[in-house]
Amino acid sequence: MTRKITFFILLSLLLVSCRTVAAPAPQELTPVTLPVGYIPNVQFAPFYVAIEKGFYRDQGLDVSMDYNMETDSVALIGAGDLDFAIVSGEQVLLGRAQELPVVYVMAWYQQFPVGVAALADSGIQAPADLAGKQVGIPGLYGASYIGLRALLYASGLQESDLTLDSIGYTQIEALLNGMEDAVVIYVSNEPIKMAAEGYQVNVLPVSDALALVANGLITSESVITDHPDLVRGMVTATLQGIAYTSQHPDEAFEICKQYVDTLASLTPTELEVQRQVLEASIPMFDISQNGITRLSAWQNMQDVLLEMGLLTQPLTLEDAFTNQFIPAS
Repeated sequence: MTRKITFFILLSLLLVSCRTVAAPAPQELTPVTLPVGYIPNVQFAPFYVAIEKGFYRDQGLDVSMDYNMETDSVALIGAGDLDFAIVSGEQVLLGRAQELPVVYVMAWYQQFPVGVAALADSGIQAPADLAGKQVGIPGLYGASYIGLRALLYASGLQESDLTLDSIGYTQIEALLNGMEDAVVIYVSNEPIKMAAEGYQVNVLPVSDALALVANGLITSESVITDHPDLVRGMVTATLQGIAYTSQHPDEAFEICKQYVDTLASLTPTELEVQRQVLEASIPMFDISQNGITRLSAWQNMQDVLLEMGLLTQPLTLEDAFTNQFIPAS
């Protein structure tokens, strides 16, 4: 009898030891749609990297990119129909002036990416040289226009001191064909392309003249209050994507090919230009700043908007941004 009991005990232990241990249930991810305000492009490498390397997933987030216009995103966040978006600082102030409760929680670009370009033999070497010149600009709206006005503001010029032409996104053709004396550009885009074609170009970056709040992550006051961990996760993972892209640009560029369909149809020369566009963007991220913004840059932005008449009165700037979700260095 004792032997039978011992046998059954041993058999039970053996069966228990042979059971398959159930795998832990997969973490349920929170879906997040992230509008970035432009078509798929290598400039969005930090977000593609954060998705592919699992940085968002590690924070419990399932992030998908959306390519809507900036102003739509601000309105949707203000209405509570969207949690996050990538926009430029002036859009936050313009939104808050309309009582939209949007808040800037992390800087992506530390340098405002807009500038003015002119051919090297044009004699345009400083903002003051733009006086009396004909300058092409995509249109009298958005970051390009804000950037130009900021450059003029910092240099003591008025818009009336030069002639502005709305030319759409034809800056390269307009400049190289002599239709414009200078053009408003993104400093890591058009100048790289013109240099690749053998043209020497002088670039006047807005950031050399005035510190402004550039592209970054925004959310709403209610999301900050009700879901602070969600905001912290988005900020943390996005900063990881920015840092990884800055430190591994070649790998980041390869990841871009999974998201930017147009890269597949480019020639090797054109593909190299796009890689240089990414590399030229990275210094403007300035990862040493770790995503923070400063009140002085917000004040500069507000001063420009007031001078342009886009704001009619000053705002409480401390309500427009916060650094509370930036991880400690």
